[in-house]
Parts: sequence; structure tokens; C-alpha cells
Amino acid sequence: MTHPILALRSALRARLTADAALVSLLGGERIWDEPPRGSDPPYLTFGEAVARDWSTGSSSGREHAFTLVAWSRQGGDAELLALLARLEELCADPALVLDGHRLVLLRVVGQETGRPDKTGLRRAVIRLAGLTEPL
Repeated sequence: MTHPILALRSALRARLTADAALVSLLGGERIWDEPPRGSDPPYLTFGEAVARDWSTGSSSGREHAFTLVAWSRQGGDAELLALLARLEELCADPALVLDGHRLVLLRVVGQETGRPDKTGLRRAVIRLAGLTEPL
């Protein structure tokens, strides 16, 4: 069985790359675990992920906390905020099919933008929370 974090990421990646509006904002299907060397923004990366047990006496499952990170080279936040707005729409409790698991809940729990890092890139983070159960 696929690990629930990988199953959730895979299903979410499929949903995001199937969205024409998001793909247009990114200039292609630019959603990676880690960007290929030399990639120019904008693009998205999967950030940190945590899965905790939320099993009960009668069922098992995992509670997830994870992030998607949008990267930009533009001077302001406009490009990043447009990406965050579209991501929030796409992640608002979607009906995702996961390999070996059932998605019980997915919701956006926070967003933040950051100043340029040492490479000159700006970033924005969307924080997600989810619940999965094994099939």
C-alpha cells in the first residue's frame, strides 16, 4: 500500500496539473517535490509534511499537516497571491481519489508570504490539513 503522504501528494498533484487556470499561472505543469536545477519561477513545490495517527477504537487513519510552496522572481506579491488564491480554490475539500486510502477531509488552514531569500526568489506557503483512512 502507498504511504498516505505519497498517496495524498499524488492525487493533489493530479488535481493541480489538470487545472488550466493554475497551469496558465505557472506557465506549465510546474509542480515538483524539488524543482529541476536551473528552473525559473513561477513554480510550486511540495513542502514539509507530517502524518499523525488519529485512529479510534473502531477505525484507523492519519491526520496530515503539509504545505505547498509557490516560488516567484517578481518584485511584489501579486504573482504569489494569484497562485495562492487559485490553490485555495482547488484545495477546498476536493474529491480526490487516493491510492490505497480514502480522503476524509482536506482544507486550507493558513497562508503566508515571505521576503526574497538569498537567491532572490520570493515564496508563499499554503498550509493544508487533511484526514485519510486506509481502504
